[in-house]
Amino acid sequence: QVQLVESGGGLVQAGGSLRLSCAASGRSFNSYDMAWFRQAPGKEREFVATIAWSGDYTYYADSVKGRFTVSRDNAKNTVYLQMNSLKPEDTAVYYCAGHRDGIRRGGTPQALIALWGQGTQVTVSS
Repeated sequence: QVQLVESGGGLVQAGGSLRLSCAASGRSFNSYDMAWFRQAPGKEREFVATIAWSGDYTYYADSVKGRFTVSRDNAKNTVYLQMNSLKPEDTAVYYCAGHRDGIRRGGTPQALIALWGQGTQVTVSS
């Protein structure tokens, strides 16, 4: 069983950058497409970005497109989320997730997520 552990969250000013990491244990990490979700206070968890197992394909929510970049290093069993030009509305708990749904327009449905991390808090001050 693959386990996911996020890191890299913290407090940053608007306009700043953070890079989240998600380290996976287990030998089958390379067989999973990976995704990032987030949940802001009082709101439902929402899709942010996803990347294919090969790293060749990505898809982003419109709200982060052009500002966030998802990548992975299969040799290190790690997926990353580089977040630039952060806004206060990006404040949320960010979750790493694994799935085998492929990369689809509209993002990955939460019902198809097979693996979840514990989350890392990102706070963007204005």
